[in-house]
Amino acid sequence: MSNGATSSTSVPAAKGTPLIESPEIGSTIFLAMGEGLNLRSKLQAIEDGALIVTAPLETVGLTVFEPGREFEVFWAPPRTRVVLPCRLTAIAESPPRWVLVPSGGARHDNRREFVRGGSGAVVRLVSEVNGQPTEGALLDISEGGLRCWIDQPTTLSQGDRVETTVWLGTAEARLSGVVHTIRPAPHGDPGEHLILRFGAKEDVARMIRQYVLAWEIGERRRAEGS
Repeated sequence: MSNGATSSTSVPAAKGTPLIESPEIGSTIFLAMGEGLNLRSKLQAIEDGALIVTAPLETVGLTVFEPGREFEVFWAPPRTRVVLPCRLTAIAESPPRWVLVPSGGARHDNRREFVRGGSGAVVRLVSEVNGQPTEGALLDISEGGLRCWIDQPTTLSQGDRVETTVWLGTAEARLSGVVHTIRPAPHGDPGEHLILRFGAKEDVARMIRQYVLAWEIGERRRAEGS
């Protein structure tokens, strides 16, 4: 695979939509895999219309991510978010790369489920099942849910109600949610990844949006400085 095209390349746009510029080579993009799971990746090249991206670490060893899988890719230029449906057509192991071919037109989309990001904050969980507090590390958060890593197996099950407290940079958010998915931590890490669903009140939703926006700005600055 070569180094690909420059930042002036455009991606196919949805019918009636003006041309949309592709993300910068080397910039962060996200792969929306469903179940509230967005995997962070990096655009390495654009070749003959295909996006060459780094293989997300969380997919190592998972056969569900095979050629033919379709999902949406999105990135966040200033003041908007661009979504592009793609099909995974090839996987290279050394270096680990995915080849994504657009399967539809790109569009600007600011739906709340895509306003997701952040990582590293402490997440404190208290369930209605056993009442015992558990601490984890935030992987990402949106107004509708969060994903966190717990370094020890949990007794929680899908559907359990959980009270959650997470520090979002400048304030503490308290959330009441339901366990949506529990899966083993990827690439040999101990513990589990936990996905919670909740409906945030407007004041908390605003806090989450501000936190994610600050995180996205920080990611762009890091990418520009690397």
